Amino acid sequence: MPTVALHPVVERVTARITERSRVLRNDYLARMDAARQAGPYRYKLSCGNQAHGFAASGDDKPALRYGQGGNLGIVTAYNDMLSAHQPMEHYPALIRMAARNMGGSAQVAGGVPAMCDGVTQGRAGMELSLFSRDVIAMATAVALSHDTFDAALMLGVCDKIVPGLLIGALSFGHLPVIFVPAGPMPSGIPNKQKAEVRQRYALGQASQDELMDAEAASYHAPGTCTFYGTANSNQMLMEVMGLHLPGTAFVPPNTPLRSALTVAAAEQALRSTALGDAYRPLAHVVSEKAIVNAMVGLAATGGSTNHALHLVAVARAAGIVMDWGDLDELSKATPLLARVYPNGSADVNHFEAAGGIGFVIRELLDAGLLHADVLCVHGGNLRQQTQQPYLDDLQLCWRDAPAQSQDSEIVRGMANPFDSEGGLRCLQGNLGRAIVKVSAVALPYRKHEAPVRIFDSQDALIAAFKAGQLDKSEHFHGDFIAVVRGQGPRANGMPELHKLTPTLAALQDRGQRVALLTDGRMSGASGKVLAAIHVTPEAVAGGALAKLREGDLVRIDAEAGTMDALVDAVEWAARSAAPLDSSGNQHGMGRELFGLMRGHAGSAEHGASALLGAVE
Repeated sequence: MPTVALHPVVERVTARITERSRVLRNDYLARMDAARQAGPYRYKLSCGNQAHGFAASGDDKPALRYGQGGNLGIVTAYNDMLSAHQPMEHYPALIRMAARNMGGSAQVAGGVPAMCDGVTQGRAGMELSLFSRDVIAMATAVALSHDTFDAALMLGVCDKIVPGLLIGALSFGHLPVIFVPAGPMPSGIPNKQKAEVRQRYALGQASQDELMDAEAASYHAPGTCTFYGTANSNQMLMEVMGLHLPGTAFVPPNTPLRSALTVAAAEQALRSTALGDAYRPLAHVVSEKAIVNAMVGLAATGGSTNHALHLVAVARAAGIVMDWGDLDELSKATPLLARVYPNGSADVNHFEAAGGIGFVIRELLDAGLLHADVLCVHGGNLRQQTQQPYLDDLQLCWRDAPAQSQDSEIVRGMANPFDSEGGLRCLQGNLGRAIVKVSAVALPYRKHEAPVRIFDSQDALIAAFKAGQLDKSEHFHGDFIAVVRGQGPRANGMPELHKLTPTLAALQDRGQRVALLTDGRMSGASGKVLAAIHVTPEAVAGGALAKLREGDLVRIDAEAGTMDALVDAVEWAARSAAPLDSSGNQHGMGRELFGLMRGHAGSAEHGASALLGAVE
């Protein structure tokens, strides 16, 4: 195929990131090269070190003792509470078998914690969620620190887990690393139907039994939740960054094809080690071009707002410095090619059947919006990532994704996009900077100017709603912007405020114009209400949200990319911050153990990481 000229915006942003990152990136690559030169070969370990490492390895002892073939380190996020991770229970056995057949070996190097945000939504445990990404990164480093591995496989799918695994693995970027997912559960009840029941329950029009029936019919089997939230956005990113075998993301769990892909990942990892001539270290796969590709993929598919945090942290772990301005500029240049819930009615199974990631990547490549010349774990370039796997008489094969969309209500080509711009935008003004997911918000609702109602928690807003304090009345017009502050990483760990979605949607559906403004997160399931989230600086760190007073007029304009308090400039400059009490977030449900992370967390735009906060 003839070479496609790179889009000028992609070229410009890539050059800017490369120049901005030059010192950090060169230092990172030098450290990874030094690590490669030092090992990791088991024969360099002492006899005692080695004996400890293979004591329980049974038939693999000879390979481990005498250095025959490569040794794969498996880092697993398996548990049987997360539906997305439960299918991974038997992966290690498959991987060990595949490695032996290749003359190598594989060991479970370690496990990492994997919490389910769907379980902790609206609960105190959610305040541990974002920092679990840093814990996962550290646990990954602990697992690989035994230095007995020639490559690694990362078994993970969900929200903070894939970014955490990747951040941790990048500290061992001299190793080849492949991500191995589990695939989505079968489609349950339509997401729109589930959302309608949630909304009726918030209004007191549906019983708890009815709500439970809807939820259980939606989340009903092994596999990833099927809406296009953070977990499935993770899978898209692994594809577009070349960290999956092609087309791996949305193959269902517990199927022969899924098992074949897991085996193939183990085989490919062994072919990629420094022991052979096809060495592909993670440090060179996660490049400036790969990070730009990730941002474009996120914009083109209307992916999760959480990746405005995660991509910054992942990039920094690879010595690359990006910011929300880069994401915003790329999103403006990238058409929206997918409508998957909450940006549409389809789920990821419907998306895959309509053409899936392979179709989208090919469309973006042909438009010059993606770098084709990136190093991928399969050894080729990104063009091969446009293929889809299938089995031919138990033989794993790949074929091109469909030439045309199989359902133009779900996925479209560049000639007829859903929108001329991508799904995420950066806002800025006298209130700071924020992220908004415009792809989920209808055009008439993307701009809102109204007085603010101020709350210090999502529970306080819901309580006000239930008490009728947010209803239209002779004293209250009914249109407002809900400010929920004190929800940033340093305040309480930056929990998702997803519990607000049904309440705010119900207000909007009954005719009130509402929006959300918060230094917290709204999750990959950000809904149809305009939400300016991740506001930075956060309120407890001197952010302007702390200067707002009840009734102040605020304008949020997602089209213009602005958010401002419409307060006299002299008065605004003279205002002091309101006192914020976060003492209730310091203890209980393990929160006392995370005080160090809250105290050292970087801002949202710098990844909200306690590990990487020094980037500021």
